[in-house]
Amino acid sequence: MPSKQPIPFNFVFEYLEPLPYVVKQFFGCHSIYLGDKIMLILRDKKDMPEINGVWIATSHESHESLKKTFPSMRSVAIFTDGTKESAWQMIPADANDFESSVLELCQLIRRRDDRIGRVPKKKKKKI
Repeated sequence: MPSKQPIPFNFVFEYLEPLPYVVKQFFGCHSIYLGDKIMLILRDKKDMPEINGVWIATSHESHESLKKTFPSMRSVAIFTDGTKESAWQMIPADANDFESSVLELCQLIRRRDDRIGRVPKKKKKKI
């Protein structure tokens, strides 16, 4: 089924070639999966522009090492009450190093860096 909204930052796909990624749309964003792992979310919407950019599926344990590579990386604030860092991180669309950071991020994904990507929790079926 074709996407109803254009995919932002579609240069990402060129950087991910030849990986067998799958794109899924939800809540006006586009997620990129490799197998059963969500890797990235691409967001560029008019509401809440401060969270526009490329979201990174990662873990708290990986933040410190990833921040050395991506100095503009920050927490996706909507996932917490603002008092703590979320597991999801992002390269903000307005960062000076946005495209070069996204290129490096895609290179890490191509090398199957285990700091990037998470298997989403299964939703419990309602009985």
